[in-house]
Amino acid sequence: MNPLTHDWVKKAEEDFLVASLLMRRKKPLLFNGICFHCQQCVEKYFKARLHEEKIPFPKTHDLVLLLELLEAVEPLWVAYIPIARNMTNYAANFRYPGENATLTEAKLALKNCKSLRAEVRRSLGFKK
Repeated sequence: MNPLTHDWVKKAEEDFLVASLLMRRKKPLLFNGICFHCQQCVEKYFKARLHEEKIPFPKTHDLVLLLELLEAVEPLWVAYIPIARNMTNYAANFRYPGENATLTEAKLALKNCKSLRAEVRRSLGFKK
């Protein structure tokens, strides 16, 4: 694995750990942070996969755009576009006043994050 790909994976795993730890907390409830870190985890994993294939990508938080770039090497991943569209919103929506994530949204974000994380990790050659 390319060293920079490994760095992307390491950063993605940090976001996954933060989201997982926040979900386990009883108080305070930090659903906004869970959604944000789930989005960041998936974004970084997509960028790791792109980097490993030497596919250039722009500086973006748009998971749909990243998936579209990945279509050349992972054509079946287009099925994840609805999830990616929803998760892209977590990059900013809950980071500023006006909207707050719910427990339901946080649980769904973590579930989708786990699923996408597992898919990318398999494609990068990780056993789990």
